[in-house]
Amino acid sequence: MGQTVLVTGAASGIGLACTRLLLEDGCRVLAFDPQEDRMRAELPECDELSFFGGDVSKTEDCAAAVAQTVDKFGGLDALMHWGAAHSSKRWDELDADECNFVMSVNVTGSFLISQAAAKYMMAHDGGSIVLTTSTSVLFGVTGGNGQGGPAYVSSKGAIIALNRSLARALAPKVRCNAVSPGLAETAMVGGMTDELRAAMTLRFPMGRFGEPEEIAHAGIFLISDKASFITGEVIHANGGSNFN
Repeated sequence: MGQTVLVTGAASGIGLACTRLLLEDGCRVLAFDPQEDRMRAELPECDELSFFGGDVSKTEDCAAAVAQTVDKFGGLDALMHWGAAHSSKRWDELDADECNFVMSVNVTGSFLISQAAAKYMMAHDGGSIVLTTSTSVLFGVTGGNGQGGPAYVSSKGAIIALNRSLARALAPKVRCNAVSPGLAETAMVGGMTDELRAAMTLRFPMGRFGEPEEIAHAGIFLISDKASFITGEVIHANGGSNFN
């Protein structure tokens, strides 16, 4: 591919898998995550990779990450925003502090990092943005045992609306799409009991949870030239669970 890509959530899960795949494809990557030490431990030191430890809910961190990408690699072709805060508290456990934190990271953070990337892309040669929603939006998952609760599900529902708004506002120069992962083998499912995992697997016609790489590939397709006429859309990478 050979693109310059800013990847958030790069310390673990889908963001880490995506960063590795992009490097294998010959891309230059700015890896963005609050856990900078973990990124450095998990990823190779190479000329094609730069690290930024920051918080997507802070305007100055988003602007600085884009500036570092441009300074290091000479431009920015794509943003792949996988970073998110999880919450599994049920409606009667959730308080305002946790709800506001999740919204700040997942919704405001998605906007701020997209805004920072789009300012550069619109002033230069355009580009592509990929956001992340969740299959939990389709089911209205209620939380508990590691599952997304109302704060998380609501925040991921907002990403669909944000994606549509940005796609229309930034077209035709910048494309904006989203990936909607089903359950994948990441830290977010770490709190599930064996019984719940077995029950949830029955919802998947594929008969298993996804691998982080499988979700990342959907996003990589969306920033590629093969998706040049796709914008404002959501790709569901969920093993068919949305129709089971």
